[in-house]
Amino acid sequence: MTHLWVRAESRPNEDRVGITPEGVRDLARRGFRVTVEDSPRRVIPTADYRAAGAAIAPEGSWVDAPDDAIILGLKELPEDGTPLRHRHIMFGHAFKGQPDGQVLLRRFRAGGGRLYDLEYLVDEQGRRLAAFGYWAGYAGAAVALKCWAAQARGGLCGPVGTYPGKDALAAELRAELDATGRPRPRAIVIGAKGRVGTGAADLCAEMGVRVTKWDMAETAHGGPFPEILVHEVFLNCILAQPGCPVFVPESAVNPGRNLTVIGDIACDPTSAFSPIKVYDRTTSWDSPALRVAERPPLDVTAIDNLPSMLPRESSRDYAGQLLPVLQQLDAIDTGPWGRAAATYETHLKGLSP
Repeated sequence: MTHLWVRAESRPNEDRVGITPEGVRDLARRGFRVTVEDSPRRVIPTADYRAAGAAIAPEGSWVDAPDDAIILGLKELPEDGTPLRHRHIMFGHAFKGQPDGQVLLRRFRAGGGRLYDLEYLVDEQGRRLAAFGYWAGYAGAAVALKCWAAQARGGLCGPVGTYPGKDALAAELRAELDATGRPRPRAIVIGAKGRVGTGAADLCAEMGVRVTKWDMAETAHGGPFPEILVHEVFLNCILAQPGCPVFVPESAVNPGRNLTVIGDIACDPTSAFSPIKVYDRTTSWDSPALRVAERPPLDVTAIDNLPSMLPRESSRDYAGQLLPVLQQLDAIDTGPWGRAAATYETHLKGLSP
């Protein structure tokens, strides 16, 4: 019997979940055993999972789960350095040379476990089977426009938080933009045809922001891209990967630009392939903007769990995409799970001692 163990998220401001009670009920009908950890922060109440037939375990008890349990989470594990003996499904951010990712891989190597990275669950053509992209784009564009509004007031964007739904976020943001008394900024979205870019462009359209939409055709020449500097807001929706061109070079901090806000929604600044070279670390919910130039100001926002600003919409959307893949866990050595395992093994072999 395949045993799926849904862990509580340990990261602050992370209220999302990768499976709904309806998904638990579906897996149970297929003969799966499902355990869900209690969590006071999760957007879907624990009682709903209990009613769907899941066994309920204490928060954080996955460390003592049976060896054959497959642990499902979203964001990072507690960074306590302990060896990892289970099979984990999560966003590991470990396959692009990220320093923290190398530490994570060593923990798996030490414990004999395995990472099935959610970013690398793909079909035969290499297309991702489940992604939070749309709501990452929507929330990321909202934070970038909050940064622009804060600049217009002569300050730096203050803390951001979660919202009960997208309408609440949109209403708050519209009021902030209106209060500046300025015309809406111009934005350019790169990756506009993807899920992330679509979400970003939709938020901009709701706010009355004019959007230039670029995708592969517009960036195929490899740069430079002076058009980006003509816009006040740049929204990067392209994942860092080998061959990705540089969209914003280090020289972009110099005067002579209209660009004052970069929303790096893809958010992978520690990767060697990052297309934005004016910053080197993520920002946070408490401090969403990093000022990298003063005259004129240039702020970067790069929060790596943006969809959790809208946990209800993003969880249900993502869980609906992921469920058909979870249904294949009883054949974990084949299909998308086999491909994810092969990706993990490749990177494990390349790990330094």
